[in-house]
Amino acid sequence: MFDLNLLIRPNIATLKPYSSARDEYKGKDGTFLDANENPYGNLNRYPDPQQAELKRLLAQKNGVTPKNIFIGNGSDELIDLVFRIFCEPGKDTALTFTPTYGMYTVSAAMNNIELKECPLNNSFDIDLEKALLMIEAFQPKLVFVCSPNNPTGNILDQEAIGTILKSTKGIVIVDEAYIDFSDSPSWTNFLSDYPNIIVSQTFSKARGLAAARVGIGYSSTEIISLLNKVKPPYNVSQLNQDAALMALKNETQFLTNLNAILTEKQKLMHAFDKIDCITKVFPSEGNFILIETKKTEYIFQSLIEKQIITRNRSSLIPNTIRISVGTAKENEELINTLKSL
Repeated sequence: MFDLNLLIRPNIATLKPYSSARDEYKGKDGTFLDANENPYGNLNRYPDPQQAELKRLLAQKNGVTPKNIFIGNGSDELIDLVFRIFCEPGKDTALTFTPTYGMYTVSAAMNNIELKECPLNNSFDIDLEKALLMIEAFQPKLVFVCSPNNPTGNILDQEAIGTILKSTKGIVIVDEAYIDFSDSPSWTNFLSDYPNIIVSQTFSKARGLAAARVGIGYSSTEIISLLNKVKPPYNVSQLNQDAALMALKNETQFLTNLNAILTEKQKLMHAFDKIDCITKVFPSEGNFILIETKKTEYIFQSLIEKQIITRNRSSLIPNTIRISVGTAKENEELINTLKSL
């Protein structure tokens, strides 16, 4: 049975969080002489530490309450915080499914947590039998599941994820950075079914705010309260909160750009199928495509010479390059260059 209290590090359980001036006075009007701010300028005031307006809009959009939402300085902050909250350095373990997003490994190393790797099967999906054996053997405090997965692009088996959620006594972080590009349902629809789930999303991909660094976590009110307890008081600037609010309110532009990316992705995949140097095009439910190629390093470097920058993923999956979907003009330039190699 899942028991959140058994997972929390004792020092976190007894931690008294920092109380900022804007936590203590939440009004928007008044003569502010409480936070040692400069009285002059347009950016002289501290931002809302609880990102109330942004959470309100996200709650409406996703059918949850604001207390089910954490806002982070990118999704990477959420990844780091869960290690700090639940894992004792040098003692506890976490689990992930490889190949996948590299920040899980980096954050585990920074927090001195052993990260066990369960390889995906030949279809880049979860080997459930092996996963359950590793969960039983290592009792991980955290399980990271990236779906759609990066760099492979596929949605991982939903039933397998559900079984893992029921089988582990730890926290399962389902990273949905690319979910807006997929037809699959988000795990935010199932928060009430699983007390140990955290769903991670971001404004960086489909919302086009990679420079703003705004990540989102959806979970139970108990887990969200822990994240808010440990985060820095002003972890998301007002500039970035405003950018996220503007993006949420401009749904027409969001859908226009999303449809354009999805259309261009299909064009790229059809074109890649006919290019000689490409030996395989992997299915993708993200805004990128993984391809297997002949002479991968030559192709990768040749594209750089044409100032077309892709990502060589051969260190994770032999002979592969990951390509983000660009504009119609950028994609046409890419296709023509690949045809010439």
